[in-house]
Amino acid sequence: MGSSDFSVSILEELACHYDVSGVITQPDKPAGRGKHLTPPPVKIAAQRLGLQVLQPEKLKAPEIFEQLVNWAPDFIIVAAYGKILQQNVLDLPRFGCINVHASYLPRWRGASPIQMAILNGDAITGVTIMVMDAGIDTGAILTQQVVPIDPDEDALSLSIKLAKVGGLLLVQTLDKYLSGSIHPIPQSEEGTTYATMIRKEDGILDFTQPATMLERKVRAFIEWPVASMNLGEEMLKIRKAKVISGAGEPGSRVIVDRFPCVNTPDGRLMLLEVKPAGKNWMSGADYLRGARNW
Repeated sequence: MGSSDFSVSILEELACHYDVSGVITQPDKPAGRGKHLTPPPVKIAAQRLGLQVLQPEKLKAPEIFEQLVNWAPDFIIVAAYGKILQQNVLDLPRFGCINVHASYLPRWRGASPIQMAILNGDAITGVTIMVMDAGIDTGAILTQQVVPIDPDEDALSLSIKLAKVGGLLLVQTLDKYLSGSIHPIPQSEEGTTYATMIRKEDGILDFTQPATMLERKVRAFIEWPVASMNLGEEMLKIRKAKVISGAGEPGSRVIVDRFPCVNTPDGRLMLLEVKPAGKNWMSGADYLRGARNW
């Protein structure tokens, strides 16, 4: 069970070592300017692997549980699926439901652990393989691996890194779990933090915040919702930025070394790569050549 690009690496590694009976993922959703129905990345990967795919609106639909029973799974592997598993599903597999979570639990339980690690300036994160229970990422831990976060890491590059680690760690863990050489260990509650669901409006930059915080938002929200700033009636999207020294009224705009910059209470945010409304991504310097309202 999975949906995102993170899940694809997990599925591909799993399919190299185990018999995958089927894949459950989110329904196709409208995307892009034309709002064309677009399949989740896991659906594309599953079809390429020749696996049966189900895309229920609600996981608790009786026919979905009936299909799960027919598959008679030893394990259900969950990786960034995005839906809550009911107790009857948790209880179904012979060896339980196993979650591949993109953080070093109990730090960053919840829906957006990769983004929260970047937003909070964490130096490390990790991957946790755990046996799921009814809580939100509260299950007993089988294995964990620490993964460093580079200073310029964004959510996309970190997700790719964690997915590779997660796929390999999962296969190693399942082998050891089946052989009885490792056992689930209850999670500690000490150091618990929660990664809340990201909203579209979270991407709008507030220049009363320090430049370091805004630069982290640019990196954390590179895939969605994408950082942006208000320029009158239009929004300017920002995919890459850096913090430079300087002072001025928070939110006021200046030009430094041919790049657009915005003042904050602590430093300036230089916009290195931007996307004006209706145009493609471009460097900040190229944007200024045609900008009338900077």
